[in-house]
Amino acid sequence: MTVIHEINTLVWLGELSRRYGRGVTLGDVPAEVWDEVARAGVDTVWLMGVWRRSPAGLAIALRDESLRASFRGALPGLTEADIAGSPYCVRDYVVDDTLGGPAALAQARSQLAARGLRLILDYVPNHVAPDHPWLTERPGCLIQGTPEDLAAAPGAFIEVSGQIYARGRDPYFAPWPDVVQLNAFSDDLRAAAVDTLVSIGDQADGVRCDMAMLMMNDVFAKTWGDRAGAHPAEDFWPYVIERVRARHPDLLFVAEAYWDLEWALQHEGFDHCYDKRLYDRLVHEDAGSVRAHLQADLGYQRGLVRFLENHDEPRAAATLPGGRELAAAVTVATLPGATLWHEGQFEGREIRLPVFLSRGPQEQPDDQLRAFYADLLPAAAAVRDGEWRLLDTAGWPDNDSHLNLLAWSWTGADARHVVIVNYSGHPAQGLVPLPWDDLAGRTCRLADLLTGQAYDRDGGGLLARGLYVDLPAWHSHVLALT
Repeated sequence: MTVIHEINTLVWLGELSRRYGRGVTLGDVPAEVWDEVARAGVDTVWLMGVWRRSPAGLAIALRDESLRASFRGALPGLTEADIAGSPYCVRDYVVDDTLGGPAALAQARSQLAARGLRLILDYVPNHVAPDHPWLTERPGCLIQGTPEDLAAAPGAFIEVSGQIYARGRDPYFAPWPDVVQLNAFSDDLRAAAVDTLVSIGDQADGVRCDMAMLMMNDVFAKTWGDRAGAHPAEDFWPYVIERVRARHPDLLFVAEAYWDLEWALQHEGFDHCYDKRLYDRLVHEDAGSVRAHLQADLGYQRGLVRFLENHDEPRAAATLPGGRELAAAVTVATLPGATLWHEGQFEGREIRLPVFLSRGPQEQPDDQLRAFYADLLPAAAAVRDGEWRLLDTAGWPDNDSHLNLLAWSWTGADARHVVIVNYSGHPAQGLVPLPWDDLAGRTCRLADLLTGQAYDRDGGGLLARGLYVDLPAWHSHVLALT
């Protein structure tokens, strides 16, 4: 199953440059660093932000005092040199020269492949930078406006080379000041999107599509109305993905998705979509809410991306204090579907860095958290094999703490595993019925892959009563049964 590690490429290379006392590009990352990236339990690396950033977008960002305030809040000692512009304000889908250019990316991909890792890169379908070549070469790709529109709503439109364009937007927020809106209904854009994604597929094994739901026909029509033109018969993503996969049949498509549109996007061709609903339940709600989410169709769950943080979300160490992060991490790591880990999460970084910045603050690593993740990732890789099943829990009339337990099993051809998480700040006891009816007459050993502890149990008793567990607050068992 797909396990993705997101790396902020520009920041990471800057850290490596300081570490080695020389400029490091994607083409000359030391071998021992690639070995560090290829940690046990990860099979895919997302190099976030490799494309050429926009000088025009950067100039707009530098004039935005609210953005600059967020930069200062995240990075003490901020200088203008630390502001590189947004990687989602793409000037062109060519690897930025500061990272080493296309040849350096090819070398990085080769190094990852030699270690059994796939590479995924970004694609931003909804908007481009105001100095992107399409504004002059393919204006039919964009939502256009009039001088009257610009005069009436200067925050929603922009003039470039004498032409008025709409600024990019999400329907629930004000327009983004540094980008120009593409037209999902335009035949010209659809052809350009196919060409762009085929080019990305020439350079990588997968693509993470930013805010993918914005390009769906119904969403786009509600956002842009008559400005978008005639409503196409075919949705944007089925049209594009089918044609890209004709050239790259194994290209992994990952959607950043919200608004409960994950199922629809899976049916439109995406392999995996962000599971923001699970994230919100883990951060803000309780075990019962998480359990309800995990009762969804298994085919749907296999197409989700489970995560506790990414570059758009606050750091897990800041939002999930104490043992709650550990319990949530065991949960996302051992569920069906893909898993996304964010650079710095394993070390307990607490400051979410704006993507505009090329340098991050110095933070003291949490050695205990780092050791926990070093055990969890390979354990999760061993567990997630075969058939997954959500398990019930039971308790006693005077003790309903089992309601705080989350439990599931994995049954592979040669292995059986049980995961039990106390998703609460209080001790929890309960019985977990196991799904294997061939345990009678056997002695079963349950070895915890996180702690190394082993428990011998009578198989008949496990069948008759279930597995008794007594877990402290926010603690978990990841058990291999033999």
